[in-house]
Parts: sequence; structure tokens; C-alpha cells
Amino acid sequence: MKSRIISAALAILLFSCSTQKPAVVTLTPSKPATAAETTTALAVTPELTPVLLEGKNLYENNCSGCHKLYTPKKFTQEEWKPILVRMQKKAHVDDSQIASISNYITSQL
Repeated sequence: MKSRIISAALAILLFSCSTQKPAVVTLTPSKPATAAETTTALAVTPELTPVLLEGKNLYENNCSGCHKLYTPKKFTQEEWKPILVRMQKKAHVDDSQIASISNYITSQL
């Protein structure tokens, strides 16, 4: 009986240590966000090509897991560069995926 309790406690301990909690990320915008800029679902416009749609989907699916999404116009292209570099590792996004995200964001500025 004791061995089952110890085994169950050990399993719970191992499971609880293996789950990751999402990191809380705070971005410092150059201007205060409006309600329209902090929406989690960005509008799909007809001019988005399949390549840009891929970047949009990657942005929405990988970035919204830890923090609210900012509209691409929230920051300048120069402000987005270090943000994307910093977030790439945290979001576990490879170079081609971050390039797609960057292309999408740049196309919306």
C-alpha cells in the first residue's frame, strides 16, 4: 500500500514538474494601446496572399498563447525587429516561421 502511495506521489510530482507555465511578457509600446489595437483576432483583408496568411496564422497562434496580440501598426518596423528577435526563442519559432511573421507584420504597416 505504501509503495503505491509513494509511486502515485512520485508520478504527480514528475508530471507537475514537466508542465510549462506560459511566460508573462510585457511589451512597452511607444504609445498607449486602443481597444482596436489590442484585439485578439485580426481582420483578414483581401490583399493577404497565402504567404502572408501563413505569417498571420503563425503570429496569432504562437504569440497569443502568452500575451495579447498587438496590431502590426502598433509598433514601427524598427520597433518590431527586436521584439520578434526576443520572442522567437520564447515561442519556439524557427527562422522561416519568424520570417513569415515578420513579412506579415511588415505588410500591414
